[in-house]
Amino acid sequence: MAQKLEVTLTRSVIGRPQDQKDTVKALGLNKIRQSVVVEDNPAMRGMVNKISHLADVKEV
Repeated sequence: MAQKLEVTLTRSVIGRPQDQKDTVKALGLNKIRQSVVVEDNPAMRGMVNKISHLADVKEV
């Protein structure tokens, strides 16, 4: 079974560069404390790494 990541937005995107805002939106996050579960693959790892200072990540 494929691994999954639970990504929770913990900080606001206000005042952040547009690419970070776009990455948060692409992950499906809209509000603070909202969580999404995504597949664990290199593309998702790269997106999560880009916003690691704004979100918490757990392996599910």
